[in-house]
Amino acid sequence: MASATLLWQPAIPDAYTRASGEELAERIAARRAELAGEVVILGHHYQRDDVIAHADFTGDSFKLSQLAAERVQEVGARTVVFCGVHFMAETADVLTGDGVAVLLPDMGAGCSMADMADYDQTVDAWEQLTELYRRRGRKVRLLPICYMNSSAAIKAFCGEHGGAVCTSSNCDKVFAWALAGGDEPLEEGEEAKILFVPDQHLGRNTAADAGFRPDRPLDAAGEPPADAQMCVWDPRTREELGGNTEQRLLDSTFLLWKGHCSVHKLFRPEHVAEVRAQWPDVTVIAHPECAYEVCRAADLSGSTERIIQAIEGAEPGSRWAIATETHLVNRLAAYGAKRGVHVRMLSSCQCLCTTMVRIDPPHLCWVLDELAAGRVVNRVGVHPEAKKWALRSLDRMLQITASEGQAKVSGQAKVSGTFSEAKCT
Repeated sequence: MASATLLWQPAIPDAYTRASGEELAERIAARRAELAGEVVILGHHYQRDDVIAHADFTGDSFKLSQLAAERVQEVGARTVVFCGVHFMAETADVLTGDGVAVLLPDMGAGCSMADMADYDQTVDAWEQLTELYRRRGRKVRLLPICYMNSSAAIKAFCGEHGGAVCTSSNCDKVFAWALAGGDEPLEEGEEAKILFVPDQHLGRNTAADAGFRPDRPLDAAGEPPADAQMCVWDPRTREELGGNTEQRLLDSTFLLWKGHCSVHKLFRPEHVAEVRAQWPDVTVIAHPECAYEVCRAADLSGSTERIIQAIEGAEPGSRWAIATETHLVNRLAAYGAKRGVHVRMLSSCQCLCTTMVRIDPPHLCWVLDELAAGRVVNRVGVHPEAKKWALRSLDRMLQITASEGQAKVSGQAKVSGTFSEAKCT
């Protein structure tokens, strides 16, 4: 089972790449006015500013897909232009009706994390694990949980095998649901284990916060603690069992896929020490896609939305260092400066989502020009069978979190007139 996303972008006409920023902005604005009510433009938080300026909504990937589905129903729009990456466009296609076209301005805008797990690798891991538990006489309910940052095919695998999707905001709740057996309570003598795909760091940080013993720190020989309740499954190793011993897999509750975010992997514990030396009163907040050691050194850890809420509720005069993508941090810094809140990137390195920025004003203008001419280009479509099961895994996530209120960081609730509200117009 695979999703039908083309991850290659043919060259667009030179006229678009040669146009000035001002000219492109004017043309995009004109096309938006011409296509009003017919198209919804979405911009992810990590997107570049000159694209965000034209978005109807900004937010994280799942929130945007939900907003698109709602807006399509409200105004009868037939097209969604997702200024994000390919897995985000796939999710929007899953959530919107069959008559709605979801477009990705540059098909080369992929996600390295999502690409670290494919359907065949996941099936292989599942088969090896279930055979191991059967052969060793262990009554195990293995539940696949995938991060939102995964392909529609991986989401479909989880849906078909009793699992669910999670976001960085609700991963803890989805884990708790899975460990209780998922849709059905565990039987007597049965144990639950989680195969978490594809981000090992979000899985490790979330499970450690819940009190499970992490497979860190490693000893001098590079081995994890003997009593760890987590292990890493490497889909690319030539060794069987993802590079693990049978006993490690039997002892572990969390089987973490060897994947990571190329942006958040750039942050290191020494960056926390450096910023504390410069700003002794700083509050460090890290995205849970950062390494375990970074999140443990930080004061707070939270999703993109929680990071935004923290800055929105921060006291004037406070100092914050944020470990996440540079475009979002820069916008938060500009927003915070208006309130006397000092915000900076945790690291001085260019922590940039290099695939997200492939979507630029020339590609956005080209897609809209084509739409105005009656031509649909760069459509991202998910196979109906994959869509059915991916929707099942997303529905489970929504059912798990249905009773949850708005997320908070350190008791700081979202306030009115905020950065995020100002961008959702």
